[in-house]
Amino acid sequence: MHTESGTILDIQLVQSNEVGGRYHMEKEGLKRGLDHLESSGLTVGYIVTDRHTQIRKYLRERSINQFYDVWRFEKDLSKKLEQLSKNKECVVLKKWLRSIRNHVYWSASTSTTGPEKVAKWTSIVNHIQNVHVHDSPIFPKCAHPDRVSKNAAKWFNPASLELHRVEKVLCNKRVLKDVAKLSHHFQTSPLEAFHSLILKFTPKNVVFPFMGILCRLLLAVLHHNENISREQATGKPVFKVVFPKSKKGEPIARPLKTKPTYNYVDDLMRLVFEEVIVDPAPFVEELQAIPVPMAISAEFERPSKEGNNCSPCIPVQSRGIRQPT
Repeated sequence: MHTESGTILDIQLVQSNEVGGRYHMEKEGLKRGLDHLESSGLTVGYIVTDRHTQIRKYLRERSINQFYDVWRFEKDLSKKLEQLSKNKECVVLKKWLRSIRNHVYWSASTSTTGPEKVAKWTSIVNHIQNVHVHDSPIFPKCAHPDRVSKNAAKWFNPASLELHRVEKVLCNKRVLKDVAKLSHHFQTSPLEAFHSLILKFTPKNVVFPFMGILCRLLLAVLHHNENISREQATGKPVFKVVFPKSKKGEPIARPLKTKPTYNYVDDLMRLVFEEVIVDPAPFVEELQAIPVPMAISAEFERPSKEGNNCSPCIPVQSRGIRQPT
Protein backbone atom coordinates (compact mmCIF):
# COMPACT_ATOMS: atom_id res chain seq x y z
CA MET A 1 0.00 0.00 0.00
CA HIS A 2 1.27 3.45 -0.92
CA THR A 3 1.35 5.42 2.33
CA GLU A 4 0.49 8.83 0.87
CA SER A 5 -2.37 7.91 -1.47
CA GLY A 6 -3.60 4.76 0.31
CA THR A 7 -3.78 2.80 -2.95
CA ILE A 8 -2.70 -0.83 -3.21
CA LEU A 9 0.32 -1.09 -5.51
CA ASP A 10 0.79 -4.85 -5.38
CA ILE A 11 -0.64 -7.89 -3.66
CA GLN A 12 0.94 -11.31 -3.20
CA LEU A 13 -0.70 -14.59 -2.25
CA VAL A 14 1.54 -17.03 -0.36
CA GLN A 15 0.54 -20.52 0.74
CA SER A 16 2.12 -22.00 3.85
CA ASN A 17 3.42 -25.14 2.14
CA GLU A 18 5.43 -22.96 -0.27
CA VAL A 19 7.71 -21.61 2.46
CA GLY A 20 7.77 -24.33 5.09
CA GLY A 21 5.21 -22.94 7.52
CA ARG A 22 2.98 -19.99 8.37
CA TYR A 23 5.74 -18.16 10.24
CA HIS A 24 7.66 -17.54 6.99
CA MET A 25 4.69 -16.43 4.89
CA GLU A 26 4.84 -12.73 5.77
CA LYS A 27 8.51 -12.42 4.88
CA GLU A 28 8.06 -14.26 1.58
CA GLY A 29 5.10 -12.07 0.63
CA LEU A 30 7.12 -8.94 1.39
CA LYS A 31 10.08 -10.24 -0.60
CA ARG A 32 7.93 -10.96 -3.65
CA GLY A 33 6.21 -7.60 -3.40
CA LEU A 34 9.46 -5.63 -3.13
CA ASP A 35 11.01 -7.58 -6.00
CA HIS A 36 7.97 -6.83 -8.17
CA LEU A 37 8.02 -3.11 -7.34
CA GLU A 38 11.74 -2.80 -8.02
CA SER A 39 11.46 -4.73 -11.29
CA SER A 40 8.71 -2.28 -12.30
CA GLY A 41 11.07 0.66 -11.77
CA LEU A 42 9.71 1.84 -8.41
CA THR A 43 12.00 2.77 -5.52
CA VAL A 44 10.86 2.10 -1.95
CA GLY A 45 11.88 5.04 0.24
CA TYR A 46 10.68 3.55 3.52
CA ILE A 47 8.19 1.00 4.79
CA VAL A 48 5.89 0.96 7.82
CA THR A 49 5.38 -2.49 9.34
CA ASP A 50 4.99 -4.25 12.64
CA ARG A 51 8.05 -5.39 14.62
CA HIS A 52 8.28 -8.86 13.10
CA THR A 53 11.82 -10.16 13.70
CA GLN A 54 12.29 -11.69 10.25
CA ILE A 55 10.98 -8.55 8.56
CA ARG A 56 13.40 -6.36 10.50
CA LYS A 57 16.39 -8.44 9.52
CA TYR A 58 15.32 -8.72 5.89
CA LEU A 59 14.74 -4.97 5.42
CA ARG A 60 18.03 -4.21 7.13
CA GLU A 61 19.84 -6.50 4.68
CA ARG A 62 18.14 -4.75 1.74
CA SER A 63 19.03 -1.30 3.18
CA ILE A 64 15.38 -0.20 3.26
CA ASN A 65 14.43 2.31 5.94
CA GLN A 66 11.80 0.81 8.24
CA PHE A 67 9.38 2.43 10.69
CA TYR A 68 7.09 0.70 13.16
CA ASP A 69 3.34 1.10 13.43
CA VAL A 70 2.52 3.06 16.60
CA TRP A 71 -0.75 1.27 17.37
CA ARG A 72 0.86 -2.18 17.38
CA PHE A 73 3.67 -0.95 19.63
CA GLU A 74 1.23 0.70 22.01
CA LYS A 75 -0.94 -2.42 22.09
CA ASP A 76 1.95 -4.68 23.12
CA LEU A 77 3.20 -2.19 25.70
CA SER A 78 -0.26 -1.66 27.19
CA LYS A 79 -0.67 -5.40 27.73
CA LYS A 80 2.47 -5.46 29.85
CA LEU A 81 1.44 -2.38 31.82
CA GLU A 82 -2.07 -3.69 32.45
CA GLN A 83 -0.64 -6.95 33.72
CA LEU A 84 1.73 -5.02 35.97
CA SER A 85 -1.08 -2.81 37.30
CA LYS A 86 -2.81 -5.89 38.73
CA ASN A 87 -0.08 -6.21 41.38
CA LYS A 88 -0.82 -4.75 44.79
CA GLU A 89 2.41 -2.75 44.68
CA CYS A 90 1.39 -0.97 41.45
CA VAL A 91 -2.04 0.47 42.23
CA VAL A 92 -1.00 3.97 41.14
CA LEU A 93 -0.18 2.68 37.67
CA LYS A 94 -3.89 2.09 36.90
CA LYS A 95 -4.48 5.84 36.99
CA TRP A 96 -1.76 6.41 34.39
CA LEU A 97 -2.54 3.72 31.82
CA ARG A 98 -4.53 5.96 29.50
CA SER A 99 -2.05 8.82 29.80
CA ILE A 100 0.85 6.53 28.96
CA ARG A 101 -1.02 5.25 25.89
CA ASN A 102 -1.61 8.81 24.73
CA HIS A 103 2.03 9.65 25.38
CA VAL A 104 3.11 6.92 22.94
CA TYR A 105 1.18 8.58 20.10
CA TRP A 106 2.24 12.08 21.11
CA SER A 107 5.93 11.19 21.28
CA ALA A 108 5.82 9.71 17.78
CA SER A 109 3.59 12.27 16.05
CA THR A 110 5.39 15.38 17.34
CA SER A 111 8.91 14.17 16.54
CA THR A 112 10.89 13.77 13.34
CA THR A 113 14.05 12.00 14.54
CA GLY A 114 14.75 8.92 16.62
CA PRO A 115 16.59 10.74 19.45
CA GLU A 116 13.73 13.24 19.76
CA LYS A 117 11.17 10.43 20.07
CA VAL A 118 13.26 8.72 22.75
CA ALA A 119 13.79 11.97 24.69
CA LYS A 120 10.06 12.74 24.74
CA TRP A 121 9.17 9.15 25.58
CA THR A 122 11.56 8.83 28.53
CA SER A 123 10.25 12.10 29.99
CA ILE A 124 7.17 10.18 31.12
CA VAL A 125 9.21 8.62 33.94
CA ASN A 126 9.86 12.07 35.42
CA HIS A 127 6.36 13.28 34.65
CA ILE A 128 4.63 10.54 36.67
CA GLN A 129 6.77 11.63 39.65
CA ASN A 130 5.56 15.24 39.27
CA VAL A 131 8.95 16.26 37.88
CA HIS A 132 8.62 18.23 34.66
CA VAL A 133 12.20 19.34 33.99
CA HIS A 134 14.48 16.79 32.34
CA ASP A 135 18.17 16.24 31.75
CA SER A 136 17.87 15.78 27.99
CA PRO A 137 18.87 18.87 25.95
CA ILE A 138 16.55 17.67 23.16
CA PHE A 139 13.48 17.82 25.41
CA PRO A 140 14.44 19.72 28.59
CA LYS A 141 10.91 20.48 29.83
CA CYS A 142 7.40 19.06 29.55
CA ALA A 143 5.28 20.73 26.86
CA HIS A 144 2.16 21.12 29.02
CA PRO A 145 1.50 24.32 31.03
CA ASP A 146 2.78 24.47 34.60
CA ARG A 147 0.18 23.26 37.05
CA VAL A 148 0.02 22.92 40.82
CA SER A 149 -1.29 19.49 41.75
CA LYS A 150 -3.45 19.18 44.85
CA ASN A 151 -3.67 15.39 44.70
CA ALA A 152 -0.35 13.95 45.83
CA ALA A 153 -1.70 10.38 45.76
CA LYS A 154 -1.70 10.20 41.97
CA TRP A 155 2.07 10.63 41.66
CA PHE A 156 4.68 7.88 41.93
CA ASN A 157 7.05 8.03 44.87
CA PRO A 158 10.69 8.40 43.80
CA ALA A 159 12.88 5.34 44.39
CA SER A 160 9.82 3.19 45.09
CA LEU A 161 9.52 -0.42 43.96
CA GLU A 162 6.45 0.50 41.92
CA LEU A 163 8.34 3.16 39.98
CA HIS A 164 11.25 0.80 39.41
CA ARG A 165 8.97 -1.83 37.87
CA VAL A 166 7.18 0.68 35.66
CA GLU A 167 10.45 2.22 34.49
CA LYS A 168 11.78 -1.23 33.67
CA VAL A 169 8.84 -1.75 31.28
CA LEU A 170 8.86 1.74 29.77
CA CYS A 171 12.57 2.33 29.32
CA ASN A 172 14.28 -0.99 28.75
CA LYS A 173 16.75 -1.24 25.90
CA ARG A 174 14.34 -3.03 23.54
CA VAL A 175 11.55 -0.49 24.05
CA LEU A 176 13.83 2.52 23.52
CA LYS A 177 15.19 0.97 20.35
CA ASP A 178 11.65 0.48 19.04
CA VAL A 179 10.50 3.97 20.09
CA ALA A 180 13.27 5.50 17.98
CA LYS A 181 11.81 3.79 14.90
CA LEU A 182 8.12 4.58 15.48
CA SER A 183 6.47 6.08 12.43
CA HIS A 184 5.87 9.79 12.96
CA HIS A 185 3.60 10.24 9.95
CA PHE A 186 1.91 7.22 8.34
CA GLN A 187 0.52 4.12 10.07
CA THR A 188 -0.80 0.72 8.98
CA SER A 189 -4.44 1.41 9.94
CA PRO A 190 -5.52 1.91 6.28
CA LEU A 191 -4.07 -1.50 5.51
CA GLU A 192 -6.08 -3.02 8.36
CA ALA A 193 -9.20 -1.47 6.81
CA PHE A 194 -8.30 -3.14 3.51
CA HIS A 195 -8.00 -6.48 5.32
CA SER A 196 -11.59 -6.02 6.49
CA LEU A 197 -12.64 -5.39 2.90
CA ILE A 198 -10.93 -8.61 1.80
CA LEU A 199 -13.27 -10.60 4.05
CA LYS A 200 -16.21 -9.44 1.91
CA PHE A 201 -14.61 -10.99 -1.16
CA THR A 202 -13.06 -14.04 0.53
CA PRO A 203 -15.18 -14.97 3.57
CA LYS A 204 -13.39 -17.31 5.95
CA ASN A 205 -16.28 -19.78 6.10
CA VAL A 206 -15.96 -20.59 2.39
CA VAL A 207 -13.10 -22.63 0.91
CA PHE A 208 -11.68 -21.38 -2.40
CA PRO A 209 -8.89 -22.81 -4.56
CA PHE A 210 -5.66 -20.87 -4.92
CA MET A 211 -6.63 -19.17 -8.18
CA GLY A 212 -10.08 -18.40 -6.80
CA ILE A 213 -8.59 -16.60 -3.82
CA LEU A 214 -6.10 -14.74 -6.02
CA CYS A 215 -8.85 -13.49 -8.33
CA ARG A 216 -10.97 -12.39 -5.39
CA LEU A 217 -8.02 -10.55 -3.85
CA LEU A 218 -7.49 -8.69 -7.11
CA LEU A 219 -11.17 -7.73 -7.13
CA ALA A 220 -10.77 -6.39 -3.60
CA VAL A 221 -7.81 -4.30 -4.78
CA LEU A 222 -9.84 -2.85 -7.66
CA HIS A 223 -12.70 -2.00 -5.31
CA HIS A 224 -10.37 -0.44 -2.74
CA ASN A 225 -8.40 1.68 -5.20
CA GLU A 226 -11.56 3.00 -6.85
CA ASN A 227 -13.14 4.06 -3.56
CA ILE A 228 -10.11 5.11 -1.50
CA SER A 229 -10.58 8.80 -2.33
CA ARG A 230 -14.28 8.96 -1.49
CA GLU A 231 -15.17 12.24 0.14
CA GLN A 232 -17.49 12.89 3.03
CA ALA A 233 -21.13 13.22 2.00
CA THR A 234 -22.11 16.72 0.89
CA GLY A 235 -24.25 18.94 3.05
CA LYS A 236 -23.96 18.92 6.82
CA PRO A 237 -21.08 16.62 7.87
CA VAL A 238 -22.43 13.39 9.31
CA PHE A 239 -20.52 11.15 11.67
CA LYS A 240 -21.19 7.75 13.15
CA VAL A 241 -20.10 6.59 16.59
CA VAL A 242 -18.18 3.32 16.60
CA PHE A 243 -16.51 1.30 19.32
CA PRO A 244 -13.34 -0.17 17.81
CA LYS A 245 -11.78 -3.14 19.51
CA SER A 246 -8.44 -1.35 19.75
CA LYS A 247 -9.98 1.37 21.97
CA LYS A 248 -11.43 -1.16 24.43
CA GLY A 249 -14.89 0.36 24.63
CA GLU A 250 -13.94 3.99 24.04
CA PRO A 251 -16.22 5.54 21.38
CA ILE A 252 -14.84 7.46 18.41
CA ALA A 253 -16.61 9.43 15.66
CA ARG A 254 -15.96 8.49 12.05
CA PRO A 255 -17.15 10.55 9.08
CA LEU A 256 -19.79 8.99 6.87
CA LYS A 257 -18.56 8.95 3.29
CA THR A 258 -20.45 8.77 0.02
CA LYS A 259 -21.61 5.37 -1.16
CA PRO A 260 -18.98 3.22 -2.92
CA THR A 261 -18.92 2.94 -6.69
CA TYR A 262 -18.41 -0.17 -8.83
CA ASN A 263 -17.16 1.23 -12.13
CA TYR A 264 -14.42 -1.40 -12.20
CA VAL A 265 -17.11 -4.04 -12.81
CA ASP A 266 -18.13 -2.31 -16.05
CA ASP A 267 -14.48 -2.16 -17.10
CA LEU A 268 -14.05 -5.88 -16.43
CA MET A 269 -17.21 -6.80 -18.33
CA ARG A 270 -16.08 -4.67 -21.26
CA LEU A 271 -12.68 -6.37 -21.22
CA VAL A 272 -14.26 -9.84 -21.18
CA PHE A 273 -16.67 -9.26 -24.07
CA GLU A 274 -14.46 -7.04 -26.24
CA GLU A 275 -11.07 -8.72 -25.82
CA VAL A 276 -11.08 -12.00 -23.89
CA ILE A 277 -13.87 -13.67 -25.86
CA VAL A 278 -12.51 -12.35 -29.15
CA ASP A 279 -8.97 -13.66 -28.56
CA PRO A 280 -8.61 -15.66 -25.32
CA ALA A 281 -5.15 -17.10 -26.13
CA PRO A 282 -2.97 -14.33 -24.58
CA PHE A 283 -5.09 -14.24 -21.43
CA VAL A 284 -4.97 -18.02 -21.03
CA GLU A 285 -1.21 -17.90 -21.50
CA GLU A 286 -0.84 -15.33 -18.72
CA LEU A 287 -3.02 -17.40 -16.39
CA GLN A 288 -0.99 -20.52 -17.04
CA ALA A 289 2.20 -18.60 -16.23
CA ILE A 290 1.03 -18.02 -12.65
CA PRO A 291 2.64 -20.64 -10.38
CA VAL A 292 -0.05 -22.50 -8.45
CA PRO A 293 1.19 -24.43 -5.39
CA MET A 294 -0.14 -27.84 -4.50
CA ALA A 295 -3.23 -27.73 -2.32
CA ILE A 296 -2.50 -28.26 1.36
CA SER A 297 -5.08 -31.03 1.55
CA ALA A 298 -3.24 -32.92 -1.21
CA GLU A 299 -0.29 -33.50 1.13
CA PHE A 300 -2.34 -35.94 3.21
CA GLU A 301 -3.20 -39.44 2.12
CA ARG A 302 -6.93 -39.88 1.75
CA PRO A 303 -8.05 -43.24 3.23
CA SER A 304 -10.35 -45.44 1.19
CA LYS A 305 -13.87 -46.07 2.36
CA GLU A 306 -13.27 -49.82 2.48
CA GLY A 307 -10.19 -49.54 4.67
CA ASN A 308 -11.52 -46.84 6.95
CA ASN A 309 -12.00 -48.22 10.45
CA CYS A 310 -13.43 -44.99 11.83
CA SER A 311 -16.99 -45.24 13.06
CA PRO A 312 -19.52 -43.19 11.10
CA CYS A 313 -20.62 -39.85 12.49
CA ILE A 314 -24.28 -40.18 13.52
CA PRO A 315 -26.19 -36.92 13.99
CA VAL A 316 -27.94 -36.59 17.34
CA GLN A 317 -31.42 -35.10 17.48
CA SER A 318 -31.60 -32.07 19.72
CA ARG A 319 -35.05 -33.04 21.00
CA GLY A 320 -36.42 -36.11 22.66
CA ILE A 321 -33.18 -37.22 24.33
CA ARG A 322 -33.67 -38.78 27.71
CA GLN A 323 -31.12 -38.62 30.44
CA PRO A 324 -29.92 -42.06 31.64
CA THR A 325 -31.51 -43.20 34.87
